[in-house]
Amino acid sequence: MGDVMVVGDRAPTGTLAVKSPYDGRKLATVATSGLAHVDDAFDVAYTLFRDRSKWLSIPERVAILTKAAAIMQSQVNELTILAASEGGKPYVDSKVEVIRAIDGVHLCIENLRAHAGSVIPLGTGKASMGRRAFTQKEPIGVVVAVSAFNHPLNLIVHQVGPAVATGCPVIVKPAADTPLSCIRFVEILREAGLPDEWCQALVTDDRETAEKLVTDARVGFFSFIGSAKVGWMLRSKLAPGVRCALEHGGAAPVILAEPFDIDAVLAPIAKGGFYHAGQVCVSVQRVFAPARKAKKFAKALAKIAVDLKVGAPEDESTEVGPLIRPAEVERVAAWVDEAVAGGARRMCGGKKITDSCYAPTVLLNPHVDAKVSTLEIFGPVVCVYSYDDMAEAVKQANALPVAFQAAVFCKDIDTASTLYRELDATAVMINDHSAFRDDVMPFAGLRESGLGVGGIPYTMEDMQIDKMMVIKSG
Repeated sequence: MGDVMVVGDRAPTGTLAVKSPYDGRKLATVATSGLAHVDDAFDVAYTLFRDRSKWLSIPERVAILTKAAAIMQSQVNELTILAASEGGKPYVDSKVEVIRAIDGVHLCIENLRAHAGSVIPLGTGKASMGRRAFTQKEPIGVVVAVSAFNHPLNLIVHQVGPAVATGCPVIVKPAADTPLSCIRFVEILREAGLPDEWCQALVTDDRETAEKLVTDARVGFFSFIGSAKVGWMLRSKLAPGVRCALEHGGAAPVILAEPFDIDAVLAPIAKGGFYHAGQVCVSVQRVFAPARKAKKFAKALAKIAVDLKVGAPEDESTEVGPLIRPAEVERVAAWVDEAVAGGARRMCGGKKITDSCYAPTVLLNPHVDAKVSTLEIFGPVVCVYSYDDMAEAVKQANALPVAFQAAVFCKDIDTASTLYRELDATAVMINDHSAFRDDVMPFAGLRESGLGVGGIPYTMEDMQIDKMMVIKSG
């Protein structure tokens, strides 16, 4: 995987060692790209887009994606180990990610086949008599996709798959921690028949190169998955006219409302909170429970948490893997220590297991101003807050500048419906955890949590324009 995946013969600017987040062993070396590679990539991609005679037909795109999905299906185990090794998500969950990614490619095909234009109802007034109009879909232009580490294959599929499906040349920059799954997916697309110039991948050598990739005037659509700080900064520097979609993080609230069954809610909340060591943008972070049950719930959740197996992501018995970098372990530990010093009760965990792993942790009643209460933890930490008044629980749930997905556990449909209406969120899961997602769903953050709508059908819509033809005929 040493080659720069930009069309042309320019030598790389250097190399990057990709290491296991669990034990630091070297997994591979990848070549890095600089400013000149960015220009090369845009020269190729933009020239290709401007020459309509070279556009790939829909049958060609369907054939390429169909073959790519078949190649992926034949390599599920290899792709799973690759994603688990570089990203740290346990094997069992990484395999689910790979299966989702394959399904995502099929979703691109299904939506491409069904993605027609529309008929415009002219002729309803005197001025438009004798005219007919319709729209058809065309690619928006060169897509630049910047991705995150936490789902190293599926996020790439969500960004690159729709670009290929809609006929947009795409330049993709994976996270520096997890470039291998991205590079492998681009290789698979090329093996499936996609000409090299339609999909190029860059592992940038520094921040200046990454910023140049995003801010070039030849970008047609910018797709970003990552931190709010970086995403909003890059959006402010986009060239005029560039469309974009930003997917950031949150601090997902979950409300337990009477009547509910503690035994029934424990497993989904544990999964939603500790899945991928909490490194998910809609991970369960803040659980609001009635005061008379909060301690009981927290103790029961802690009992599950202490039994979770923390270990090597390649081990099929591992349930919680490492954080992506040792620095993140230190950060999570500092936030938890601050919360405990401020009055939170540590029900379990609250300690480093190794330099790369942090124990699944349950905190009861952290202060509302603590970092664990106000910022995205992105670690295996679930906070439980007791409430006497549901309106106060909703107010606290809605108090942050981030808002993404939320959840409610309740057996009463009227109460659940009320909370659905009251919570600031783009999606509210009823009797399921906040991290549930199907790739056909819209996936969008409110406020600082993002801009635009993710999900494969919605991304495909973003990457196309509706081009209208108006015919005048007597």
